[in-house]
Amino acid sequence: MNPTRLFVGNLSYQTGENDLQDYFSQAGTVTSVNLMLDKMSGKSRGFAFVEFANADDANRAIEQFHNQEFQGRSLTVNIARPREERPPRWSGGDDRRARP
Repeated sequence: MNPTRLFVGNLSYQTGENDLQDYFSQAGTVTSVNLMLDKMSGKSRGFAFVEFANADDANRAIEQFHNQEFQGRSLTVNIARPREERPPRWSGGDDRRARP
């Protein structure tokens, strides 16, 4: 796990990357903000990843912002876990294949 990369959940769907950059920079130097968007609609999925210059700043952000209200929502802020390997999702289609 990367101790400088935070998961930020329960975001308002109107929150932008600049909003997060400004807000989280109160805790320290933010090196990147990655707001997750829906591939089809392009709208926010309600969570983001915020990366800090060092672990001390990241920990300060967790202490300062976890369960705090931001743009009308109570944020979830914690160290981001590595992405889990998942099997590919079935994308639909005709399932009437020949069966033995």
